[in-house]
Amino acid sequence: MSVQCGEAEDVPDPSEPAPAADPVAGADALVRGLLADPWGQVSPSIYETGRVVTLAPWLIGHTERLRFLLAAQRADGGWGAPGGYSLVPTLSATEAILSAFRRDASGTGRDGSGIERDVLAKAADRGLQALTALLDDASGDAIPDMPAVELISAHLARLINDHLEWLDARPPGASGPRPAGARVRAPESWADAALDPLRELLSAGGQVPEKLFHALEVAGPAARRTGSTRPGPRTGGVGASPAATAAWIGGDEAPPADDPARRFLETVAAHHGGPVPCGYPITVFERAWVLSGLRRTGVPVTVPDELTASLAAAVGPLGTPAGEGLPADADTTSVTLYALALLGSPREPDSLLAYELDDRFCTWQGEQGASVTTNAHVLDAFGEYARLRPAARARYAPAMAKAASWLRARQEPDGSWTDRWHVSPYYATACAVQALQSFGGAEAAASVERARRWVTETQRPDGSWGWWDGTAEETAEAMLVLLPSGRAGNGSARRLAHLRAAARGRAWLLRSPHWTDGPALWHDKDLYLPKAIVHSTILSALHLTRPE
Repeated sequence: MSVQCGEAEDVPDPSEPAPAADPVAGADALVRGLLADPWGQVSPSIYETGRVVTLAPWLIGHTERLRFLLAAQRADGGWGAPGGYSLVPTLSATEAILSAFRRDASGTGRDGSGIERDVLAKAADRGLQALTALLDDASGDAIPDMPAVELISAHLARLINDHLEWLDARPPGASGPRPAGARVRAPESWADAALDPLRELLSAGGQVPEKLFHALEVAGPAARRTGSTRPGPRTGGVGASPAATAAWIGGDEAPPADDPARRFLETVAAHHGGPVPCGYPITVFERAWVLSGLRRTGVPVTVPDELTASLAAAVGPLGTPAGEGLPADADTTSVTLYALALLGSPREPDSLLAYELDDRFCTWQGEQGASVTTNAHVLDAFGEYARLRPAARARYAPAMAKAASWLRARQEPDGSWTDRWHVSPYYATACAVQALQSFGGAEAAASVERARRWVTETQRPDGSWGWWDGTAEETAEAMLVLLPSGRAGNGSARRLAHLRAAARGRAWLLRSPHWTDGPALWHDKDLYLPKAIVHSTILSALHLTRPE
């Protein structure tokens, strides 16, 4: 594990700087921001920005997107987070820069970015070298479990190798400076063979699983105006993804100004100054996580009726999708239902029963793998509804017992949990502990205590917690493991150790000025940072540890 730990230092007695000293005021401002910025607050993505550079060079902010990629390149030539997490962003950024270089084949500036060709050539060459090193070290276990990673990697490898073949076919000196890196080797695990059947099906207007539209760009030219999907009626996006939307538009020429998909891309690009995020909008996802987290920890925040109504409207017969153009999933459905119950507007959670398997709940039908946090959130949704509606407990008790039992069985030997939707075990552990503490029954007590022991043992010497380094997000999540149900305790030495560790975490948070600057730790096609959700987690932790 990458977690580092050390001996505890004395707990400082910091003065409380505003506005961190008042989590309630901070939470009220955050909630107002949910209405002011309804599409959500999320970090831009290297992967997604690279795809838009290639697929929509006509879109406003093209130069800014390329400059974003160039500025984000690491000293070793790669992009993104450490280890296997750098593979997809490095493939995407390298291909995008090669695409821009190739588009201006004559050196006349036809790409429109105004960036010197030698700058593009050097960046692409360094990216190719980084990919060679990555693939030499890569194994199946080293590649993170992220959406469509095998299809995305195979698609990008094809594109990069096509660019290199084009370069090799040009006469020497015909294009001035040029990348000279080696071709990308595509391991069998990248599902290269699955691309062609998928593209043939889409070209014929056939039906594919709805979740694949989020990564429609892997279909290549077959994605263009495919009849298998349409831009969403509210946002104009395809698959809640700028890359998928750009692939659906297709071609190097801009569509008419009133084209809904074009308007979607223009809105997203303008919102982020050129670069784009992976999933957007994240309206329901953001609101459900923020409001449920604040209410769960007792932050006395004022929630406008409009927000509650928007969550209620998002719940359909099959549940709730994370965004327009995505299928409903058990994770978003659960958190939305839990938030509504905490907001005093409970909805029957029977839609979740469609995701029930023999031993657990799946995130969606046909899911490859399993999610700790989805099952924790399912337990929350059933548990809170049964608490408010005791007559429903008999109906949902077996499902609650199933989710709780599976969560206990998935706990790691060290006491933590890990999950497919987040880099850090602190997030998964916080989700599991909060659900088990509230609704897991007496059988969960030992699991909760093991998790708390792991958290106290992995606190860093400066008071923070983190997988790669100490972060505000993970520090807050660790604090929620130690204090998941409030401040009251039994006064035991163990409880006092938890309180002391949480107090050190609080002191570290109050010394940290930029809570939502990263890193991105949440899984999508690329890692992303849902800023409002992270902010709410930090405010919740500060509220639970506020001085008497």
